[in-house]
Amino acid sequence: MPGIEYLLEALTLTNIMLALGGVIAGTIIGSLPGLTATMAVAVLVPITFSMPPASALILMGAIYTGAIYGGAYAAILLNTPGTPSAIATTFDGFPMAKRGDGDLAVTLACLASVTGGLVGAAFLLGLAPPLAEVALAFGPVEYFWLAIFGLTLISALSEGNLLKGLIGACFGLLLSSIGVAEISADVRFTFGSQVLLGGIETVSALIGLYCIPVLIDLVATPDRHLKVTHQPKGFRLLESLRISWKYKFNLIRSSVIGTLVGILPGAGGSIAGLVAYSEARRASKRTEHFGTGEPEGVQATESANNATVGGGFIPTLVLGIPGTPPDAVILGALLIQGVRTGPNLFTQEGSIVYTFIYGLFLATVLMLPTGLVIGRYAYKTIVTVPKAMLVPTVAFMTIIGTYSIRNSISDVIIMITLGVIGWVLNRMGYSPSPIVLGLILGRIAEQGFVQAWTIGAATEELFSMFFGRPISLAIIAFIGLSLFYPLIRARWIGRRRKVSAD
Repeated sequence: MPGIEYLLEALTLTNIMLALGGVIAGTIIGSLPGLTATMAVAVLVPITFSMPPASALILMGAIYTGAIYGGAYAAILLNTPGTPSAIATTFDGFPMAKRGDGDLAVTLACLASVTGGLVGAAFLLGLAPPLAEVALAFGPVEYFWLAIFGLTLISALSEGNLLKGLIGACFGLLLSSIGVAEISADVRFTFGSQVLLGGIETVSALIGLYCIPVLIDLVATPDRHLKVTHQPKGFRLLESLRISWKYKFNLIRSSVIGTLVGILPGAGGSIAGLVAYSEARRASKRTEHFGTGEPEGVQATESANNATVGGGFIPTLVLGIPGTPPDAVILGALLIQGVRTGPNLFTQEGSIVYTFIYGLFLATVLMLPTGLVIGRYAYKTIVTVPKAMLVPTVAFMTIIGTYSIRNSISDVIIMITLGVIGWVLNRMGYSPSPIVLGLILGRIAEQGFVQAWTIGAATEELFSMFFGRPISLAIIAFIGLSLFYPLIRARWIGRRRKVSAD
């Protein structure tokens, strides 16, 4: 265990102020639809070039941590994920806000985010080298099966209609195949349009499918956006602490899931949140309440996506392989600073690494008071602001956020088009979540499948390539469990009810 001198270095006044400022800036940026955690880090990273490496890392880690949590505000209060990692937060966060418990949902999200962040940082501190070796064992076929496992979560996202969920996921898979193929470079489904050669940008699609339908409904209905049955009660901290303690195992399990998913390069907080939400729903005694404003759902998502911060730094620092997109930006900043990541980093540059890890703990702890204060005023503002101001403001942020991703007006047009399609599909009972899941996982599945097939065909071991690797077999087992668990659970509940009736 590293010495206390690194902890004292992280607790200097300069580093404390950098951590606090980074959390505040990241939270504000992350709460704006379209401005992702990657963008928050990328926009603010130039100011770190003149800093010492440890302080620069602490600032970037704090920005990253704050941005991931900030995405929960828009997800809960506007039904619009501020960042892709907050997709699953909308499932129960917004229903809680609609029934007048938005302040409670925001505080629960803050507590869960702090818990997940601390668990992820603890894994980073104690288990970085061995866990990085596990991540290195993942090849193309493991990523293919992992994507298939992610697609089995559709049963948890379909809100009672599995067929429509599958149709939505297939639509998302079709969207993911538009443009130039990543492996073969074939041009697909562009219909001669130069605009579609680059494919459907994920965040643009996310904004369109989640934001535009909300804006259309706000304009089309005369009622207030959120039901106000009482004046905002403030933090509701004690109530949130009781709920968090009641579902403490859900918090820990989701945090561990988020850390492990974050270790896998390219997986990210959106997959972690969806996996944790699905597992929380399966394990809960209140499964039927998920999607209607269940606190466990908010806890699972927010603890998991914040745990990916610490988890993602494990392959980034130990192997030089970014675990998440923001890690890639931070890795570039480290290279500019002259810090070389790799297996020897923890021995040759121990003072930098361990000071940063303790700084990440510091930023996560500072997120509690900062998140509570910002969340309280965010909730009061959203509840009281008139629609005449709310709709144009959110519309402006969605357009600016979409345009700023690739500086392309075409992405804005695609975003609006998908938004209108999403609104029509919503009216027909199709949820946007399976569509987004198919879009995100489609590219991962395709790339992993094609690479694994090519390697297997070249070595004449095609079957063993897909079904002969230990990690692949473990993931396949989880896929089977995910597919058949709802049926087993339904039969088990039916038998218990029959026995109790007799």
